[in-house]
Amino acid sequence: MGRQVIVIVASPELCYEVGIKKFKSINRRSIPPPIAGSPLHQKGLFFTRDYSKWTAMRNTIISLYQPSHLASLIPTMQSYIESATSFLSKSQEEGNDIIFSDLSLKLATDIIAQAAFGFDFGLLRNQSPSYSNNNNNNNNNNEVSEFIKEHIYSTTSLKMDLSGSFSIILALLIPILQEPFRQVLKRIPWTADYKIERTNSKLSKKLDSIVAQREREKERGRKNFLSAILCTREEEGEHSTRKLDFISSDYISSLAYEHLLAGSTTTSFTLSCVIYLVSNHEEVEKKLLREIDGFGPPDLLPTADDLQHKFPYLDLVVKEAMRLYTVSPLIARETNQQGTWVWLAPGVLAMDPKHFSDPHLFRPERFDPTGEEEKRRHPHAHIPFGLGPRACIGQKFSLQEIKLTLIHLYRNYIFRHSSKMEFPLQFQFGIVVNFKHGVKLQAIKRWDCE
Repeated sequence: MGRQVIVIVASPELCYEVGIKKFKSINRRSIPPPIAGSPLHQKGLFFTRDYSKWTAMRNTIISLYQPSHLASLIPTMQSYIESATSFLSKSQEEGNDIIFSDLSLKLATDIIAQAAFGFDFGLLRNQSPSYSNNNNNNNNNNEVSEFIKEHIYSTTSLKMDLSGSFSIILALLIPILQEPFRQVLKRIPWTADYKIERTNSKLSKKLDSIVAQREREKERGRKNFLSAILCTREEEGEHSTRKLDFISSDYISSLAYEHLLAGSTTTSFTLSCVIYLVSNHEEVEKKLLREIDGFGPPDLLPTADDLQHKFPYLDLVVKEAMRLYTVSPLIARETNQQGTWVWLAPGVLAMDPKHFSDPHLFRPERFDPTGEEEKRRHPHAHIPFGLGPRACIGQKFSLQEIKLTLIHLYRNYIFRHSSKMEFPLQFQFGIVVNFKHGVKLQAIKRWDCE
């Protein structure tokens, strides 16, 4: 890529070498052009390059993903899922198709906003966003509404193709020229770089305002990521001699925003892919409905333990959807000394017939742990969340949300492709993959078709 050397790794053995065995010498993420042009996104856990700072961040954050904390989030997740189901009911009564990918994005964004910031964005409830602290609702509605708009623009502008800003396009060809050109272009009002710069500046200010607001609270608790990090900073300041310099307000803002960014688009994409695939495979749908119905009464809420152990076929369906449509087809790494970019390619691995027979077919049974195909397969042939210390820290959160959503939806509905649904699906490529035109479906109440 211009003068930048890139090695694409597309074998499970080499992925193991890069991600685990030689992690000490390849422990950084390379910064792709869209992120290089967006300082807002560079201070979080994902792209922090200083290894000691990254280690301190990860060790502090990982406690928020312990099983007990994830289990406590199930009622909150379920309340938003029920709101999404109500929207389906309204759409069906009006005879409208749904763009399920839009609905799933609202759902995932509402859930992660509550988990990361303690905000109710209100995207599913068709209401003004509100702060979880009722005393501050009126003061924050406008701020959060604007924050949502800026967040959506910032996310969709991070593209890895020729539809990105000029500085990003230039970086794909001659990386060394990206920053000088970005500094010039961000001052020219009609350019994409100008719009991205202004948007990220506004986002940074809003994030700083949200953090400052939480800092002023005396009894904030640890119910969301932002509050927990602030409490950790206060405890470290009082009881420890070690200095966690990453817990400055600007780093906290970036960490919290990173959770919103990583926990919305990726989860939404996978959830939409599962519904899209199952709706076109009747036998898979029958098996899935049989398992979900066999769990218990429709109003029985699964526990975290239930989600892990009582829905084995659902696990297979989700894995197969993530294989067929990999949300992160490339995972960026960089060697510490030479600065060579080493990119793992889970999207290539997922379609390799050496590891997955008939790779273009949707066949969840290929992941059956008792089957010969799964037993023969290399353990790192399927790595949708990455592998090693740099693997996605929020994967259990995401899987819990996806499974809980699918169980509730399929207890009430089945889905069919809309006549407006294009085939095959078309995608746009940014930091992660997304749908170009959305997933268009019909939602049918189960008792209407039985």
